Amino acid sequence: MSIGYANGRFVNIHEPVIPIDERGHQFGDGIYEVIRVYNGKPFMLKEHLERLFNSAEAIKLKLDKTLEEYERLIKEAVEKSQLSDCDVYLQITRGISIRNHLFPDVPVSTTMTVRPSKKLDSQLRENGVSAIFHDDERWQNCYIKTLNLLPNILAKQSAHDQGCYEAILVRDGYITEGTSSNVFIVKNRTIYTTPLSKHILPGITRMAVKSIIESLELPLAEEKFTKDDVLASDEVFITSTTSEVLPVVAVDGKAIGTGKPGDVTKKLYAKFQQKIANL
Repeated sequence: MSIGYANGRFVNIHEPVIPIDERGHQFGDGIYEVIRVYNGKPFMLKEHLERLFNSAEAIKLKLDKTLEEYERLIKEAVEKSQLSDCDVYLQITRGISIRNHLFPDVPVSTTMTVRPSKKLDSQLRENGVSAIFHDDERWQNCYIKTLNLLPNILAKQSAHDQGCYEAILVRDGYITEGTSSNVFIVKNRTIYTTPLSKHILPGITRMAVKSIIESLELPLAEEKFTKDDVLASDEVFITSTTSEVLPVVAVDGKAIGTGKPGDVTKKLYAKFQQKIANL
């Protein structure tokens, strides 16, 4: 069953728990993580929590638990849910206080949900998805996983309105990432992805896929690339916690390569599934 957690107690998923003066509600003053659980085992939980702590440090948010305490809390929540395959959403904000731009001297506010995993339509994985290019209108510190996602939402909705799955963001002429994914392209068997910077999120699935690429001894280049590079590539795929490794077969209505999922993407997805099976 789906369950919720709010500041020290497990609650019904539909129980209202956010006060009016919640900093996340009023300012987006908080951080979050989404963790996929396979067969009762959280995938790369330590890496997710390390990123959570990095995000907290970047926004000067003092967490009230250690990494190990968050790990135990998440595992307890998964166990209480009795869900084998689920998504954990963990959100931490600067707390509950009368609205004021300055940091309040109050405890942080922690909420969490555990829900059944959102299963991707098998046809999307088999046939690939389409995307659009969209100006990257976000702020300068996209490496922080904050609650401030309005530009991402607007770009994602634009993609959806055009019948596409994702929007690939472009800043100063170069690809950064998707609205909720990292972007990879394949050209002449070499795999390219945007290098880490403050303009992209250090994706956990991106990290997993990089390790798979290295284990297969495939050429990998972390280099900037353009829209033209994307359109001239042999394959494009995106990675994220919920999409895993997903082929993109058209961008702005133009076919990528053969217009079908490529061999490199298929191989990486198969190895990713093996990684999950070995949890």
